[in-house]
Amino acid sequence: MTFDLQHTDSNTAARAGVIHTDHGDIHTPIFMPVGTVGSVKGVLHRDLKEEVQAEIILGNTYHLYLRPGTDVLEQAGGLHRFSGWDGPILTDSGGFQVFSLAENRKLTAEGCEFRSHIDGSKHFFTPESVMDIQRKIGADIIMAFDECPPGTAEYDYAAKSLKLTQRWLERCVKRFDETEDMHGYSQTLFPIVQGCVYKDLRRQAAEHVASLNRDGNAIGGLAVGEPTEQMYEMIEVVNEILPKDKPRYLMGVGTPADILEAISRGVDMFDCVMPTRNGRNGMLFTSDGIINIRNQKWSHDFSPIDSEGVSYVDHHYAKSYLRHLFISGEMLGPQLASIHNLAFYLWLVHEARQRIMDGSFAEWKRTMIAKVTTRL
Repeated sequence: MTFDLQHTDSNTAARAGVIHTDHGDIHTPIFMPVGTVGSVKGVLHRDLKEEVQAEIILGNTYHLYLRPGTDVLEQAGGLHRFSGWDGPILTDSGGFQVFSLAENRKLTAEGCEFRSHIDGSKHFFTPESVMDIQRKIGADIIMAFDECPPGTAEYDYAAKSLKLTQRWLERCVKRFDETEDMHGYSQTLFPIVQGCVYKDLRRQAAEHVASLNRDGNAIGGLAVGEPTEQMYEMIEVVNEILPKDKPRYLMGVGTPADILEAISRGVDMFDCVMPTRNGRNGMLFTSDGIINIRNQKWSHDFSPIDSEGVSYVDHHYAKSYLRHLFISGEMLGPQLASIHNLAFYLWLVHEARQRIMDGSFAEWKRTMIAKVTTRL
């Protein structure tokens, strides 16, 4: 994997670039739809390509390890062939999922023992096994195994957690470097910067990660309960240290406003379940603001879902019809809302890219944040 940094905004730290992988190019800034178990819920790959214009999607190591299992994925030739998605794939290490099982896991220096949320069976993840699992899954971009402390963690806990994450990272790098790419294409490893909301821990973590000189780097442990302003502050602290010639991935973020704020602080890659999860519950993100399509006010609104939208569903279906689908419990409703939201998120980052390139990003961002935070 290689990264070409094409342009940096003169008024902010926003960047535009291209990540080159064996499964295609990724134009940054980019949003990555979350396909936890090998599918973006309710969205065909055809629609991800043509309507959403996704360039890369995510899979999750924890979930894919449990179902369908790495033996199935390895025999299939990796997740690309198994699922039919031919673009780049990034896999989360599963650390966040494992550590969210607070009552069903046991953390040690060696790794993490946990019980499956499916059948209660016992499993054990180590940095080495997580590297092997992601190799077999066939991710283009593999994430390091880390502990993600809550945003409200006390300093002592955060410091202890970071030391564990750094030891695990060293083991991840060693294991990754001593193993071969699988399934006939190159794979790369991204370390993750942790440190909660403490500047000194974040700086320490970023310096350690930067010293490893990997192809890209991630910022984890944000948008997990800390105030928004603290999240922005931590991004600034970390991005002062992470190398400028490598892509920076902010994990699990977030709202359209958060994405724009992070882009302005030098972040290149994003993922979040919000566009699909909220879409399945009737929340639509648009360039004019946020819509709760279940509200009675839309029952006689026969205008398009989003007259400024970029996808087929935005113009072909009316708000009234979409509300009817939700109120009726018709599965088409969440599908259409998910496609719309994903298409909006991808439009947002693509537009941000163009604005960075032409020098109008800062003013456009201020206007857009005012719009996307409005509730209609």
